[in-house]
Amino acid sequence: MSVTSLDGKILKNMLIGGVENLRANSQEINDLNVFPVPDGDTGTNMTLTLDGGVTALSGNEDETVSGVADKFAMGVLLGARGNSGVILSQIFAGIKEVLSKYGTVTALELAEAYKQGVKKSYAAVSNPTEGTILTVFRESTEYASANIDESSSIDDFLRLHIDEAQRSLARTKELLPALKEADVVDSGGAGYLCVVAGMYSVLTGEMKNVEYKAEAPAAATLDFDRFTRSSVMKRGYCTEFLLRLTEEKVDPDSFDVGAMIAILELLGGESIVAYKEGDIVKVHVHTLDPGRVLTSAREFGEFLTVKIENMELGHSDTERLKKKPKKPFAVVTVAKGEGICSLFRDMGADGIISGGQTDNPSTEEFIEAFRQVEAEDIIVLPNNKNVMLAARQAAELYTDSRIHIVPTATLMEGYGALSVITPGITDIDAIVESAERAAKSIFGGEITKAVRDVTIGGVEVHEGDYISIAGGKITSVAKDRDTALLDMLDSACDMDEYEIITLFVGEDVDDDARVEITDKLEDKYPEQEVIVYKGKQALYDYLIAVE
Repeated sequence: MSVTSLDGKILKNMLIGGVENLRANSQEINDLNVFPVPDGDTGTNMTLTLDGGVTALSGNEDETVSGVADKFAMGVLLGARGNSGVILSQIFAGIKEVLSKYGTVTALELAEAYKQGVKKSYAAVSNPTEGTILTVFRESTEYASANIDESSSIDDFLRLHIDEAQRSLARTKELLPALKEADVVDSGGAGYLCVVAGMYSVLTGEMKNVEYKAEAPAAATLDFDRFTRSSVMKRGYCTEFLLRLTEEKVDPDSFDVGAMIAILELLGGESIVAYKEGDIVKVHVHTLDPGRVLTSAREFGEFLTVKIENMELGHSDTERLKKKPKKPFAVVTVAKGEGICSLFRDMGADGIISGGQTDNPSTEEFIEAFRQVEAEDIIVLPNNKNVMLAARQAAELYTDSRIHIVPTATLMEGYGALSVITPGITDIDAIVESAERAAKSIFGGEITKAVRDVTIGGVEVHEGDYISIAGGKITSVAKDRDTALLDMLDSACDMDEYEIITLFVGEDVDDDARVEITDKLEDKYPEQEVIVYKGKQALYDYLIAVE
């Protein structure tokens, strides 16, 4: 039976079905990778992104479309990771902006919400690329919206939307030459199609008994004897809440979250993080008097959730409440690999977010890292093109520091940027400019093993070959990793222009192999200084930076 009016209960089940269908197909989406390397992560990123939304709905009793859409969009926003995940979060943020006005919606009203999702997702990307999830969502929304009327059902809209999404996804090969050459469709678009197909299956009854069970986090081990009848509270309480701004008390649309931060500071709050999305404000604060904090917050709205933890009991969030000045600036970088992380700390990184290729951190992980480093200015090194959007989204949400993103697209560019960031310099703009120049000056490349046969950019690759990738292109192919590395340096850059070669060897490179490649580099390039680190990174046997 067709559904002519969509309520929150049905919408919630549809969203759960969408996530579960995406989860079931996430590996297939991961495998839609242009390069024949085992680092596809789009399906995983999109699933984890939407997990944030469904987790936010856990225990939600609100059966209005507005209530479900608001909570889901906020959870997805904070859980967003990877470019496709961030774009997906903006799609649902746009949809929420329209749905937040309704208890139930018709097909025409849902179409208007989807159109707003198109506008918001395109606006979130500085240079939108056609042939991606953006195109698939836009074209399917435009087609479905143009072919419904007042008599149409929700089923009609989504069926038309899916039909065009399938056609649009097939066309991505024609829009992006790299997809055509690799004979794959866009992975983000394929992921979105899985989501909407799952939603439709729930709506029509094909997918029944949908249930999402978020994995419960391990309970923290607390020693209640650490705070006894004779104890004196010193560290205070870690207090977190979600506050819905209400029209009775403020204008939610024009409300400045800075007003709430100012009050929390006057109350002696520390480690304050507050950001606003729509009419919901999320707050984290350390305080000796959570009662006063909560009472003050209610001047602006009403609580959706509240959590208060005694920090004397050994919670992970146990920074002392003692007032201390913020550092002038700090550096937050994304990195993975035990050796690389250790080196980056030694080079001055104040915060390291674990992640990178195949493991893109979420918007919320960036926000937490910003909070932990406590600095007036924070320099961010994303070190991966697929991490950039999440970093920028976090920078927009975080208001307690000035955030400066250096657009490092690789770990090697991050290494170059970090090498010139010097403590003690007070001109933050000069530091950021210097880091950007250093990142751009790096020639970086990576060596890994191909996992399938493919021809890319006219280069023929067979499964098991070692390939070098630099500047987004395959620059050499060989039967062993050392040859692939040396061939890349021969063909991709003029070594006479460089002075230092820095090599990070991966977790699968033993000490004998590390010594051997070091000797080869020193013999071939006697005029350059060769530095070799045990990076212990996964998937890539060698990461190289030439400067």
